Amino acid sequence: MAIATADIALPATKRVSRGYWTDVGRRLSRDPVAMTAACIVLLIVLAAIFAPYVAPADPYKGSMIRRLKPIWDANYILGSDELGRDMLTRLIYGGRLSLFMGGLPVALAFVIGSSVGIFAGYVGGWANTLIMRTIDVFYAFPSVLLAIALSGALGAGILNAIVSLTIVFIPQITRVAEAVTTQIRTRDYVEAARVSGAGPLTIIRVHVLGNVLGPIFVYATSLISVSMILASGLSFLGLGSKPPEPEWGLMLNTLRTAIYVQPLVAALPGAMIFITSISFNLFSDGLRSAMEVKQ
Repeated sequence: MAIATADIALPATKRVSRGYWTDVGRRLSRDPVAMTAACIVLLIVLAAIFAPYVAPADPYKGSMIRRLKPIWDANYILGSDELGRDMLTRLIYGGRLSLFMGGLPVALAFVIGSSVGIFAGYVGGWANTLIMRTIDVFYAFPSVLLAIALSGALGAGILNAIVSLTIVFIPQITRVAEAVTTQIRTRDYVEAARVSGAGPLTIIRVHVLGNVLGPIFVYATSLISVSMILASGLSFLGLGSKPPEPEWGLMLNTLRTAIYVQPLVAALPGAMIFITSISFNLFSDGLRSAMEVKQ
């Protein structure tokens, strides 16, 4: 009988020691779509980071006699732009600004929005009403219009574009954080900690953060693709990065006049925006599915 009990107890101990995030990683690794998307994102990020080592040419050096060369040209694998600059190099370097302008606003909004939403959800009452009604004012505007309006008011530039996009995403993350925290604060273990004399900061740090940050993080990852598209749109309209900086949205703007001459070359920045954004979306969906825990 003792041997049978030991045989039953051993798998249970093994399951407990594996941990929640180990299970998430195991489920995520079994999703071929999410892993493919993650590999594509990782490849783009690594190419942007190590651009000086992998790019074949200078992203700012052009030649008017070699402008608008087609794809698979002898000197330019992906052709050249309107100023004779190597498109492959420009696309690799363009990933730096595009990823930076797409990821940083979401990261800032994640920190600010999570803090505000968790506070509002845990405190409740009039503080919750005041914060969430203020958030609803910004949330009522479409993201594109709000980003353009804020960037137009602040002025063109990368810094102002990042500030504008951060303001756009703070209300969205705040609402998710508030909704999740409102559900968590009524759980039995939170009530037990409160009755035992634990302070609000201790309860939030020990019992709330570990349960709410996961869903908020998954939602934030889905916003990166939206942020990249909005950042590229701002650069396309002249409200983001400025020439001669390589940035995918700005490259679309400068190449729009070449659409009838070299349509494939002119479409390359848009293709990079599409591939990167859809990869972030697919990875976010896979991460969301992997983090779902059955009760």
